[in-house]
Amino acid sequence: MGKGNVAKLPKMKCCESRKKCGRCPLRMLKEGTLPPGYTVKRRHLVRLDGKKVTKKKLTKAA
Repeated sequence: MGKGNVAKLPKMKCCESRKKCGRCPLRMLKEGTLPPGYTVKRRHLVRLDGKKVTKKKLTKAA
């Protein structure tokens, strides 16, 4: 009775660590694992439609 495969949510902002953490939006963009409708601009996670990024909407998209 585990949680199964839970999608990893990206962070809101890249922490610029050299190693790049597993939730880094830049890494997820490169790997193609960002939720649909999201992209990264200036190391910040943004929505393609220009609306504000919230964790609630992000969990629904993922």
